[in-house]
Amino acid sequence: MRTFALLGFLLILNSCKSIKNDNIENVDKANVSFLWHHKDFIKDSAYGTSLNKWYNENPKKTNKEIIVATLDSQIDLNHEDLQEKIWINKKEIPNNGIDDDNNGYIDDINGWNFIGINKDKTLAFCNFEFVRYIDKYKAIYEEKKLNKKKEDEYFFSEYERALKRYEKENRYYSAYLQIENMLINAYYPAKDSLKHYFPKEDYNVSSLDSLYKIYKENDKTLKDRIIENDSSKKLGDLIFYMKTIKQFQYTIEGMEKSKSHNDSIVNKLLNFDYNDREKIKNYSLETGYGNNNLNSNKRLRKHNTEVSSIIAGNRKNNIGVKGFNDNIKIMPLNISPFGDEHDKDIANAIYYAVDNGAKVINMSFYKEFSLNQKNVTEALEYAEQKNILIIHISGNESSDIDIKPFYPTDFDYKNSVEVVNNFITVGSISKRMDSTIISPFSNYGKNNVDIFAPGEDIYVALPDNKYDYDSGTSLAAPMVSGTAALIWLYYPNLTVQEVKNIILESGVTIDKMVIKPGTEDEMVHFSELCKSGKILNTYNAMKMAEEVSKRKK
Repeated sequence: MRTFALLGFLLILNSCKSIKNDNIENVDKANVSFLWHHKDFIKDSAYGTSLNKWYNENPKKTNKEIIVATLDSQIDLNHEDLQEKIWINKKEIPNNGIDDDNNGYIDDINGWNFIGINKDKTLAFCNFEFVRYIDKYKAIYEEKKLNKKKEDEYFFSEYERALKRYEKENRYYSAYLQIENMLINAYYPAKDSLKHYFPKEDYNVSSLDSLYKIYKENDKTLKDRIIENDSSKKLGDLIFYMKTIKQFQYTIEGMEKSKSHNDSIVNKLLNFDYNDREKIKNYSLETGYGNNNLNSNKRLRKHNTEVSSIIAGNRKNNIGVKGFNDNIKIMPLNISPFGDEHDKDIANAIYYAVDNGAKVINMSFYKEFSLNQKNVTEALEYAEQKNILIIHISGNESSDIDIKPFYPTDFDYKNSVEVVNNFITVGSISKRMDSTIISPFSNYGKNNVDIFAPGEDIYVALPDNKYDYDSGTSLAAPMVSGTAALIWLYYPNLTVQEVKNIILESGVTIDKMVIKPGTEDEMVHFSELCKSGKILNTYNAMKMAEEVSKRKK
C-alpha cells in the first residue's frame, strides 16, 4: 500500500506519479454530493448504486448475518460507525494464549494480523514486489542473457519491466528526499532572515515574490535547483525556498514527517538488502505467524477503516457513513504495509477468511508483480470450491490491465487464460455523467476489468471518529462487496457464480463515448474499458437476485 506527501511537487517535476489504493487527495468537497454513491441515476442524476431506492421499496428485514473479510491494512476497531460491525470469533476465548478453535491462530478474536511483530506491533514497511522480483531473479537473468531462447521471452519481458519500474521509483523518491532536504534545511535560516523584513512573520506568496525580485541572484526554477542540488543560504535563495513552502502550504512538521516516510521508502521499500520478514514472529511457519492486534499502528489504520465503513457503516446511528446493511460483519485481515503485500500473506488470508466463515472477500490493494502467484491462485480456487466471492480493485495507474498485469488476478497472463470464476475486478467512476464519468486514475481493461462502480469523492469514515471524502478504486470494490453481501443476506440459496453473474448482468449499460483514463481527450466507447460495459447497480442486482432465487425453489 503506497502513500506519498508533498503533492505539489508532482506538478513542479512534471511527474505523473502512480497512486496505490485510495490516496488521491485534494478532493473538491464543495462540489461533492453527500453519499452520492447510494443514489439513483434517474432520480438523482448520478450513477450511484441505487441502494437508497432499494431500501425505500423493500422495508422487510432479515435476521441473518453475513461476514465480509477485508484483506487490507490495520483498522480502527473503536470507530463509532463500526461498533458492533466487527466479526467476533465466538469459538475463541479472548486473551488466554490458547488456540481454542484449533484453526492455527491464537486468540484471533476479530481476525488476524499477518504482518504482526511479536505480540502487539505491526510491520510498517515492506519491499515493493518489483524489488523482490529483481533480487530473486537477477542471477538467472544474467545467466539467461548469455544464451537467449525463445521460450524465455516472457521471463525477459517481466524482469526488464521490473527493472524499469525500480529505476523510475528510485529516481522519483530520491528526488523527493532531495527536495525535502533542501526545504527543511532552508526553513529556519529563511525564517530568521525574513524577520528583518516581516517582524510579525505575516508574509505570503505575493509579498515574498516581490522581495525575491529584489534579492534574487539567478532565475533558476526549483527543478533546476534540484538538479544542481542547490543548498545556497544566500538571502535570495532563502526567500525563494520560503516562497515555495508558502505556495504549497507546507509546514516544517509536515515536511519532516514526509521526509521520514520517504526515507523509509528509499532505505526499506527500495532497498535490496532490507529483509522485511525477519521481524515477524514465526514467519517460517506456514500458518499462525503474526499476531492478533488489528489496530496497533495508527499510520496504517486509515485504509481499512475507509473500506469497511463503505461496506458496513452503521445505518441507524444517523452519523457518518451508511453501509449496505447492518447485518454485515467485517472480518479484518491485515496484510498491507507501506510497500507491497507478500503472496504468502495474501494466500493465507484467503484461506483464513474461507475457513472462518467469510462469504465475501474484499481485496482493495494491488501490486504489479507476483513472485508466488501460483499460491494465490490455489487459494482463489479453494475459495471458489467453497462458494466464496472475491472482489478486487483494478488499480489506480490509469493503465490497461489487459496489457499491464496487476495482481492478485484471476487471469494467467503467461498462458492467457482465466483461472477461476468467483472473482470480480472493479474500476472507478465519478458522479459526473458526461464523457469524464470514468475516474481519470482508474485502470481499465476490456477483458480483465469486469465492472465499474462509484469510487471518486466518496464519503468515508476515518480513524478516531472522523469522516471525509476520498477517492480510489479501493473505494469502488467495497461497493461491489457490499452488494454481494446484501444479495446473500436475502437470497442465500444462490451460488457464487450466480451472484457474480447477477452483479455483472444487472448493471446499468453505458452506451456512449468516454475519455480514456490516462489521456486528456482520447475518446473510446465505454464498452471498450470493461467486460460488462456496465456500472454497478445494487437495486437492479437485488431485483434480479430475487427472480433467480425464486426459480431455484
